[in-house]
Amino acid sequence: MIDWNRVTELRDEVGAEDFGEVVELFLEEVDEVIERLEATDDRTKLEEDLHFLKGSSMNLGFATFSSLCQFGETASAAGASDTVDLNKILVSFKASRAEFTAKTDIILRS
Repeated sequence: MIDWNRVTELRDEVGAEDFGEVVELFLEEVDEVIERLEATDDRTKLEEDLHFLKGSSMNLGFATFSSLCQFGETASAAGASDTVDLNKILVSFKASRAEFTAKTDIILRS
């Protein structure tokens, strides 16, 4: 679900001191889009939202979630946004977020 090698790599790239801020900003921005997706059935911006989520989550190691966003983005770009299992994407994010936040303290300390 989480690519911990990518998480460690990012921490090393930005520095342990700034990693917490990067994580906080990521979670704030992604939570905002997730909340919007949960609040509406309007899929006119789904491709754009999934593109953003895919890129952001890939950078932070949310591998499964990022893959689901990629699939949804591709389907939306092909005009098939109604086939995207948005619930599966949202459930994946919540599970990934829970796993990530549970283990992030370990990454920050190492």
